[in-house]
Amino acid sequence: MHGFRTIIEPFRIKSVEPLRITTPGERREKLAAAGYNLFGVHSDDVMVDLLTDSGTGAMSSEQWAAIQRGDESYAGSPSFYRFEAAVKGLFDFKHVIPTHQGRAAEKILFSVVGGKGKVVLNNTHFDTTRANVEFTGATAVDLVIPEGKQPSVIHPFKGNMDLGALERAISEHGRANIPLVMMTITNNSGGGQPVSLANMRAVRAICDQHDLPFFLDGCRFAENAWFIREREPGQQHRTVKEIVQELGSLADGMTMSAKKDGLANIGGWLAVDDDALALKCRNLLILTEGFPTYGGLAGRDLEAIAQGLEEVVKHEYLEYRIRSTQYVGEGLLRLGVPIVQPTGGHAVYIDARAMLPHIPPLQYPGQALATALYEEGGVRGCEIGTVMFGLKPDGTEAPAAMDLVRLAIPRRTYTQSHMDYVLEVMERVVKRAPTLKGYRIVEQPPALRHFSARFSPLA
Repeated sequence: MHGFRTIIEPFRIKSVEPLRITTPGERREKLAAAGYNLFGVHSDDVMVDLLTDSGTGAMSSEQWAAIQRGDESYAGSPSFYRFEAAVKGLFDFKHVIPTHQGRAAEKILFSVVGGKGKVVLNNTHFDTTRANVEFTGATAVDLVIPEGKQPSVIHPFKGNMDLGALERAISEHGRANIPLVMMTITNNSGGGQPVSLANMRAVRAICDQHDLPFFLDGCRFAENAWFIREREPGQQHRTVKEIVQELGSLADGMTMSAKKDGLANIGGWLAVDDDALALKCRNLLILTEGFPTYGGLAGRDLEAIAQGLEEVVKHEYLEYRIRSTQYVGEGLLRLGVPIVQPTGGHAVYIDARAMLPHIPPLQYPGQALATALYEEGGVRGCEIGTVMFGLKPDGTEAPAAMDLVRLAIPRRTYTQSHMDYVLEVMERVVKRAPTLKGYRIVEQPPALRHFSARFSPLA
């Protein structure tokens, strides 16, 4: 930052939470009890928790102060209007509908526009997005550029949508069967990779040509805007907030988990311009989430999100955020660990398929690497690969495009020394990588199996 090698966190630590130091023997017992699924491990038994950056960050003193102002009126709370104004300050959609988190917004949206025979096009659907699309009987189609499927290839915007593939998909499926086109920013399943402003504008033009609504999955919009400012020609003179506002202006609506770039521990929203669509979504919201001015959230949560949206577009915060993630990626590369390059905004993605070539995809190399990291040093990551995406709606299984392990870094939570520890743990795992074994699934649900499946290590 500012030419110095040391990454200085742009905050002071005001409150601390103790970590419990565990032994390898204890961790092996916890893994076995959890069916070798890291989602089943108690957080008290994790030393550095990089399972997700969703809702796991630390809130600022101003957010905690805003919580005290939270008004819990059932209808028309002033906390809602502060929340709505903060959202519209970045994304000027006509209707802002609060939800308790992003997947609730997805559930409402796709329950209204989805259904059997419908096809939703995306650069890459994330797990809950895909599940909510497919739950309605619709089909989720991913159209990321070829570089986005090649972990070692360097490209500044590997989250971009393949424009030719988009045109072909519209022609193949027919405009009448496509309720909307969606862009995930940043592209989580593809390694936290950003989408360029030029690509967004081109997708908007194609949607206009075919009279198709264009939506954002905006969970990490600020990180994506920072990458645009840093990497895209002609954008360096603009503020992150200005870029975010343009991203919003290109879309007809969005789903959002405020647990990411809302800097909050809970919350989200669905925003749309279309009056008729908003009416249907609000009716479903009332059935499932709550009255439209609280949407399943307490007033204090609405206040925390409103304040978080002011803080997340600050350049000092984003410079620290992106640089600290790069620091982990650089450390892994020095160890010879293959990762998705360049590093994304919220996480570093290890290419487990390349690191463990002796484990076939259907023996889940990502799961093998993730469990090894926990056993070695109490570091919890998340498999983003064949476990997460290999099970098809008809019950068949196929290897995912990539087998990755995501080390998602919670916002404003861990220091540089924590990340140095993670790198030291990985150094030990690298030494025994050839001896790691694959897994088989012994129990799984029909959808989103990675959350609750149970595994058994292969002999």
